[in-house]
Amino acid sequence: MATASVAFKSREDHRKQLELEEARKAGLAPAEVDEDGKEINPHIPQYMSSAPWYLNAERPSLKHQRKWKSDPNYTKSWYDRGAKIFQAEKYRKGACENCGAMTHDAKSCMERPRKKGAKWTNMHIAPDEKIETFELDYDGKRDRWNGYNASTYAHVIERYEARDEARRKYLKEQQLKKLEEKNSKNDGEGEGGGVEDSDEDDDNDELKVDEAKVDESKQMDFAKVEKRVRTTGGGSTGTVRNLRIREDTAKYLLNLDVNSAYYDPKTRSMREDPLPDADPNEKFYEGDNQYRMSGQALEFKQLNIHAWEAFDKGQDIHMQAAPSQAELLFRNYKVIKEKLKSKTKDTIMEKYGNAATEEEIPMELLLGQSERQVEYDRAGRVIKGMETSLPKSKYEEDVFINNHTSVWGSWWKDRQWGYKCCKQTIRNSYCTGAAGIEAAEAATDLMKANIARKATSEDAPAPAEDKKLATWGTEVPEDLVLDEKLLTEALKKEDERRREEKDERKRKYNVRWNDEVTAEEMEAYRMKKVHHDDPMKDFLN
Repeated sequence: MATASVAFKSREDHRKQLELEEARKAGLAPAEVDEDGKEINPHIPQYMSSAPWYLNAERPSLKHQRKWKSDPNYTKSWYDRGAKIFQAEKYRKGACENCGAMTHDAKSCMERPRKKGAKWTNMHIAPDEKIETFELDYDGKRDRWNGYNASTYAHVIERYEARDEARRKYLKEQQLKKLEEKNSKNDGEGEGGGVEDSDEDDDNDELKVDEAKVDESKQMDFAKVEKRVRTTGGGSTGTVRNLRIREDTAKYLLNLDVNSAYYDPKTRSMREDPLPDADPNEKFYEGDNQYRMSGQALEFKQLNIHAWEAFDKGQDIHMQAAPSQAELLFRNYKVIKEKLKSKTKDTIMEKYGNAATEEEIPMELLLGQSERQVEYDRAGRVIKGMETSLPKSKYEEDVFINNHTSVWGSWWKDRQWGYKCCKQTIRNSYCTGAAGIEAAEAATDLMKANIARKATSEDAPAPAEDKKLATWGTEVPEDLVLDEKLLTEALKKEDERRREEKDERKRKYNVRWNDEVTAEEMEAYRMKKVHHDDPMKDFLN
């Protein structure tokens, strides 16, 4: 017989349990009873939830198979919200530095941050919250309504009742106001009075609130069709609105010719017009392309094209990512385009005039007649009487800037362009007129006079002083006078030159060479020169 699995502390306990079961089978030991004091049938397996038909089914079943009795450790109570347990009078060590409560720290404090916390002021100590810990069972952890107080829904009811009361009060005030206006006026007689009464009755009917009024959204569901979408046997149920009136002829039945517009049964689309030769006023369907090229479909297409072109030109715009931004930019683009178009139109009309206006055209222009005498030859060429006008280019002509009376490039001198009116060669210069021309000529004459005077008063060049240079291989003259300062510098340079000769790494990259040798440099070379026939050469530096 299979028995329920029980954990034993040792093998001895297990052996005793087996002996007890054998004694119960033999009737030597009392039968096992459940928590209610009823005897348990040992022939029923412990893992079975119900007894078989061949056993004594009237006996009590195995209640311990299901957890029919709740655990006393579990509870269904909930937190006591807002409850306080102790109110301290001064700050305690380890309490919240902000409010002074012991049940939380400053990081978890829900009170407004004080300018100076309770730790330093020792005032307005907040009471300690009531901390509770519950051990919920499996269902209690998953009960979404656990701890819900049904009395809180009274606030919702009160809000709606207050709204209805305000509505009734407003309607009553409106009715009293209408009644006062009616009493203030004189009673009308005849049909006028009857019309006024009917109008007032209509107003009263409008002021009444129809509680049984049907929602408009429900009234508009006359064409709603409930059917399964994208499924064969089951799946989600969607709402499909059929906007076609059943009395209308199906579009694939308008023209039964095989070579007429193609109808796609899968998408239920017919792009071309099935009756292209029929009267447009009598046709109610002209193909799906007609819908795509008109109405909001055309506007949406233009919006997409504008978004693509704007993105290609560098703007950060995307129709799918930010449709509102794309639509706003397209609206701004259309407004700016209309303004530019109207501005261009006004400029053209201001320059050339408007032939569509109601102004009368002059007779000489209307009939093409004038008093001018023009002579032509046999080939139709003009001989006399009409001067040929030079055609203007697309660039601006005769635009004078900075007070000039001529354009840039109307004057040429010394391989430079300039203005003819003031003879200036600077492009952005201000026109000085005839006075500027006279001043420029006077400055030129003065410069020429100064050059001539300098050429006449210039003296002959002074002879260059002969430097006393020591020639290589010559003896030192007796009257040679050396400068001590220059000699010291020459000795230093000679030492540096000798060090560079010994070590090539110390030689600089850029070497300067001077062919002129002064007397001091020659003397420094003689002083530093090593004479191989000198017996005292080994004792020199």
